[in-house]
Amino acid sequence: MPDTTATKPAPLLDPQFLARLEHLELVSRKIFMGRMKGERRSKRKGQSVEFADYRNYVIGDDLRHLDWNLYGRLDRLFIRLFMEEEDLHFYVLLDNSLSMDFGSPTKLHYAKQVAAALGFIGLVNMDRVIVEAFNNRLTQSLPAIRGRRSLWRLFDFLQKIEPAGPSDLKKALKNFSLKCSGKGIVVLLADLMDKGGYEDALRYLVARQMDIYVIQILSQEEIEPDVVGDLKLVDIEDDDVAEITVSGPLLKRYKQNLAAYRAGIHEFCTRRGVNYIFTSNQVPFDRLVLSYLRQRGLVK
Repeated sequence: MPDTTATKPAPLLDPQFLARLEHLELVSRKIFMGRMKGERRSKRKGQSVEFADYRNYVIGDDLRHLDWNLYGRLDRLFIRLFMEEEDLHFYVLLDNSLSMDFGSPTKLHYAKQVAAALGFIGLVNMDRVIVEAFNNRLTQSLPAIRGRRSLWRLFDFLQKIEPAGPSDLKKALKNFSLKCSGKGIVVLLADLMDKGGYEDALRYLVARQMDIYVIQILSQEEIEPDVVGDLKLVDIEDDDVAEITVSGPLLKRYKQNLAAYRAGIHEFCTRRGVNYIFTSNQVPFDRLVLSYLRQRGLVK
């Protein structure tokens, strides 16, 4: 009798790698406040859970936080400061358009592994983790989850994402910027090979005033094409056809154009305070997380 049991996909992360992530945390360089009390704490003025300090009153401060008892003793105005607990929102935007279904491993699988690793770090530190898959729209959403008990939901969600549809980065990121409400960190995982460009799309993220990390993922075949002769190229997303003759000079020009494109993204991001990281699907994803993203300050 034939075995009809469905083969389970291999886990995105192995236990040994997860153990290495245990003591890391996500880092936001910007000030933000979540709606729920979290694990991070910072000194802010306001009413909260624990008194911290005083400072001199300045015009414009909320009069509700004046310490009148201290004023009665010292005849000076002071504002009470408290320890407020911060709650980090961590957003992962994952491109699942058809162009991501290329390479070995595919760019999509590589992106899923990076998303799983960063999401794991967030969950074990009690951050709010939100994942959005997109092509020309937001296709699948994992609402905010927290804590270790939610790990299975994160991994299950990522495993089920399949490549589909054309890409429209501008439309998808516009929809995200209108939808998201929290402050914190957003990581975009995509190949950025959108015919509509990336500039207007990324401006929507910049307007949200969060820490932004753009991770461009290309396959080795896209970086170093190993083809020659007459070819008929068909765009996997919109079926556009181009007939070309691949020669040495053409390959050289292609690599120059790709380098210029990457340099353009880097300059655009740098001028707007966006962290841009380029990677190949041949760079071990654990090295990307444990080394490159540590160097960029996303994890510590």
